[in-house]
Amino acid sequence: MALPTRHMPNILLVVADDHRQDCLHGDRVTGPATPTLDSLAAQGTECTGARIMGGDSQAVCVPSRAALLTGCGSRRALANPLSADFCERQRINPNCRTLGEVLGAAGYRTHVVGKWHNDPGTLNRSFNSGEALFLGGMGAHEAPRLHRYDARGNYAPEAAVRTPGFSSELFAEAAIRFIEKAKPGQAPFFLYCAFTSPHDPRTPPADFRARYRDRDLILPENFLARHPFDNGELAVRDEKLAPLPRDPATIRRHRGDYYGMIEHHDHQLGRMLAALEHAGLLEETLIAYVSDHGLALGSHGLLGKQNLYEHSLRVPLIMKGPGIPDGRLVSQDVYAHRLFATLCELAGVSVPETVEVSSLMPLLKGGEKAVADTPLHFAHYFDRQRMVKDERWKLIQYRVNGGRREQLFDLRNDPHELRDLASEPAMQTHLTRLATALRNGPPGLTSW
Repeated sequence: MALPTRHMPNILLVVADDHRQDCLHGDRVTGPATPTLDSLAAQGTECTGARIMGGDSQAVCVPSRAALLTGCGSRRALANPLSADFCERQRINPNCRTLGEVLGAAGYRTHVVGKWHNDPGTLNRSFNSGEALFLGGMGAHEAPRLHRYDARGNYAPEAAVRTPGFSSELFAEAAIRFIEKAKPGQAPFFLYCAFTSPHDPRTPPADFRARYRDRDLILPENFLARHPFDNGELAVRDEKLAPLPRDPATIRRHRGDYYGMIEHHDHQLGRMLAALEHAGLLEETLIAYVSDHGLALGSHGLLGKQNLYEHSLRVPLIMKGPGIPDGRLVSQDVYAHRLFATLCELAGVSVPETVEVSSLMPLLKGGEKAVADTPLHFAHYFDRQRMVKDERWKLIQYRVNGGRREQLFDLRNDPHELRDLASEPAMQTHLTRLATALRNGPPGLTSW
C-alpha cells in the first residue's frame, strides 16, 4: 500500500437516489429548499449539465452507480448488464477498478455507509470498513433493514436487521460516527455515503412535509396528463404509483412528498458537514454530491426514470474543497461518472487505465470554453430507447413492439422538450446528422 502524503484531502462522496437536477435551490413552491447544497454550491463549483448514460435495468440506479464507482460507461461498468439473472446484472465488471479500490491502494481509509445496489463482492473489494448498509433498490425509510459491514462478505437477506429510525438520519449518524473517530494527521479517508432518499416510498418526516402546501406547488412546464405514445416502459412499477390520466392535484402531492424528502436529507448532509467542522477536518475535506439519476414526477405524463428526457438524465453535481474553484457554475454537458477521474486528480492518485472519461478539472479551471471529453453525449434504456445530443440538438429513438419512432428537440429554445421537430422538413439535416452519430456511437451502446 502506498503511503499517504500530506496534501491528500479527505473525500466525502454523497450519492442521492432519484434527485433530479432542477430540484435544487428552491423556495418550497417551485422546488425543494436545499440550504446545505446551496451553501456548498456557493462556496464551490456546481455542474448544471451533469448527466447519466442510462442503462439496461428498470432500476436505473444499478448501472448508474456502477458508472460512478468505476468511471466507465453504464454497459462496460457491469460484468453482464444484459443477463437474464438480475443478481448477475448488478455485478460490477471485475476488470474495472473501483474508486474505493484505487483510493485504498493509495493510502486512503475507505468507509461505506448507506445504499449499495451492486454486488456485495465489489462492496468489500472497494471498502475496508462500513456501517448501516442497505443492500437493494428500495425499502421503507422508517426502520429500514440494514446490514453491518462483514469482512467475509456475508450479506444474506436474513442478516439484515430492522433498525429504528429514519433512513437518511441513520446514514448521516453512521457517517458522523466515522468522522468523529478521524483525527487530523491520520491517513486521509474516503467516506462514501449513499442515501435512499428521495426514492419512493416517499414518506418524509412530518415536520419536513408540513413545509410544503400541495396547493401552492407549481407543476413543471412539461406536465402532461399522459405520455403521447408508448415508449416501451409505460407499465413499469414506477408508472403505477399514480393513476392515469395524471391529475394535477395528485402530482402536486407526490411532489410535496418528494421535496420534503430532499429537504430532509439536505438537513442530514448539513449535520455531516457540521461534524467535519467540529472535528477540524472541514477545510481539508473534498465534498462531492451527486445523484444516480433524475425522475419524471409528472413531466411528460411520466413518473419514473425509465426514459431519456432531460428530467431523468440530468443530475445534481456539486463539489467543494481543496482544489475546487469557489463560486463556479459550469453549464456544459458532462457525464457524471467523470467524477471518478476528478477525485483521483484532486487526491494526487493515478487514474487507472480502465476509466473511460477524463477529469473535470480542466473544465472547472478553464471555464466554459475548455474542451470537453466529447462534443456528443449518449444514453440508452435497454434497446427500446437511445439518445444522442450535442450542445443544442437532441435526438431520441424508440423501438417498441416492432415499431420505430423518433423525437428531435431544440434544447436551446425548448429546454423542457415540449416541441418534437422530427417531422419538420427543415430539421432533417439535424435529424440525419444525429442519427448517424448514434449508429457510430459508443461501442456496445445498442444492438440496433
